[in-house]
Amino acid sequence: MIIDKIKTCAFTGHRTLKSDYNKTELTRVVKTLINGGFNTFLIGMAVGFDTECFKILEELRNKKQIKIIACIPCVSQDYKFSTEQKAEYKRMLNSADEKIYVSKEYTKTCMFKRNMFMVDNSSVLVAYLNSDRGGTYQTVNYAKRKNVKVIIINE
Repeated sequence: MIIDKIKTCAFTGHRTLKSDYNKTELTRVVKTLINGGFNTFLIGMAVGFDTECFKILEELRNKKQIKIIACIPCVSQDYKFSTEQKAEYKRMLNSADEKIYVSKEYTKTCMFKRNMFMVDNSSVLVAYLNSDRGGTYQTVNYAKRKNVKVIIINE
């Protein structure tokens, strides 16, 4: 698969959405990116922010020519998901335009490798960040080191 990095955006965010999460702002940012020529969106397929992003992109995909790529850290990503979360995860996988598995098996680094893959293949990273530790924080810092534009939606 060939990904045009210039027209590709990735997302990163926490699994738990707090009161500072603003769906309206996220939707506005995504629409602005699409209107600016972005047509490919990389989603890490976790619960929380990733799920919110996926749903917004699905709605917009009905009106615009965009592609949603599910970037999955390992085959068993949904192992600890609730029954409801597993059902939504399966629905989203079926809806995704493409699926990329970073690793077959779970490893201590598969989530980070998934995040690095998304940053390395995009020119913009949209983030929901409210902590100075964890995977989202590491991904935002990695993007900054790689000179990928970072848009934090809850600032």
